[in-house]
Amino acid sequence: MSDPVRLCELRDTALSVDEVLAAVADRTAGGLCVFVGAVRDIDHEREVAALDYTAHPSAHERLRDVCEQVAARHDVVALAAVHRVGHLDVGDLAVVLAASARHRGTAFDAARDLIDTLKSTVPIWKNQAFGDGGQEWVGLP
Repeated sequence: MSDPVRLCELRDTALSVDEVLAAVADRTAGGLCVFVGAVRDIDHEREVAALDYTAHPSAHERLRDVCEQVAARHDVVALAAVHRVGHLDVGDLAVVLAASARHRGTAFDAARDLIDTLKSTVPIWKNQAFGDGGQEWVGLP
């Protein structure tokens, strides 16, 4: 049996929804669910100017572990997850992930599990720069 984790990366370059979707496409999959997270312009009623993501050296290994755990919990055909690091402007894609499965419900469940587990356990931290000159770290332990 082939590895269901087909793409798992941290990148400092622009992310591609098409690449992630292609990674999970499979003739046996009737459901493909894609999640795209983008940098928004407002957070907690403050204007966001930009942000920077910083990853711990273990983040890639931890992301891979999360993908493998999600694959073990759901009957998926394939999973893919790519997270951006470095400087991002409003509108840039921060994370793109996808799950494919024989049926849509499983694909939805796996994609939700993947983003929720990634956000809560992978050591990637966000430093938001606000329009008023302030900044805030998010996701620190």
